[in-house]
Amino acid sequence: MSEEKIGFFGRLKNGLTKTRDNIVSGIDAVFHGASEIDDDFYEEIEELLIMGDVGVNATNDIMERMKTAVKEKHLKQPSECKALLVESIKEQMRVGDTAYDFEKEQSVIFIIGVNGVGKTTSVGKLAGILKSQGKKVLIAAADTFRAAAGDQLAEWANRAGVDMIGGVDGADPASVIFDAVNAAKARNVDVLICDTAGRLHNKKNLMEELKKMNRIIDREFPNAHRENLIVLDGTTGQNALAQAKEFGEVANLTGIILTKMDGTAKGGIAVAIQSELNVPVKYIGVGEKMDDLQKFDTDQFVNALFDLTEETE
Repeated sequence: MSEEKIGFFGRLKNGLTKTRDNIVSGIDAVFHGASEIDDDFYEEIEELLIMGDVGVNATNDIMERMKTAVKEKHLKQPSECKALLVESIKEQMRVGDTAYDFEKEQSVIFIIGVNGVGKTTSVGKLAGILKSQGKKVLIAAADTFRAAAGDQLAEWANRAGVDMIGGVDGADPASVIFDAVNAAKARNVDVLICDTAGRLHNKKNLMEELKKMNRIIDREFPNAHRENLIVLDGTTGQNALAQAKEFGEVANLTGIILTKMDGTAKGGIAVAIQSELNVPVKYIGVGEKMDDLQKFDTDQFVNALFDLTEETE
């Protein structure tokens, strides 16, 4: 079947095959192999979730929610618990309506993350999503340290049909932000999306750079809604969590863009990151095309993870 025919859900489901093989088949074996709901039954499920990159904190929360539901419903058979586990994971990952407030206000979005995770393509795709909603979007190419980053971003801006403010390679990123903010005000832009450097010489430099850019926006664009989205590669598991924690030390993270979920994605990490950092996954990417980035849909994600049915697209 062609990629177009498979659709977003199909590609997400394919991308989560590795996680499904690692976790879900084992969980199914526990649900159908255990004779009673006891401590051993719960421990086996816990172990499988942790092995699947769901993380200790998230696993504890999921299990507590599941145990409470088992007691409330007076369930006796392990096989009756699977639906409760699925619902518990969905509850763990729900993204509230306020997560997308930036769509309703004049906003500045910082896109941050290490090089190679799909940061630049995410900027372009997000610009495309917002433009399709009828918003006036401007991109700031403030990753001036990576050679050809500006050219790559210009290509994506062109594909999205939005304007871009850029600086020459090696230029001061803060000066690009200054120019972009003033252009955004002059053109009455709805959303300014800023690509930022994925890596500087050390964490201190990165912190100072982000602080400098933030100070400019605070001064020049004080009423803008602020959003800091970190882009993480869904195939890297615990490394993605480590990156999120590091960037969380230098920026107030408000959301996650999880990319490369069409590869051999470690899907459990989406649950772990959200729980460990209390930062919601807001977008999920499954490919290179413009519409391959979509808002994170909890039900769709968990259904794909557990190979449950989803309406055909």
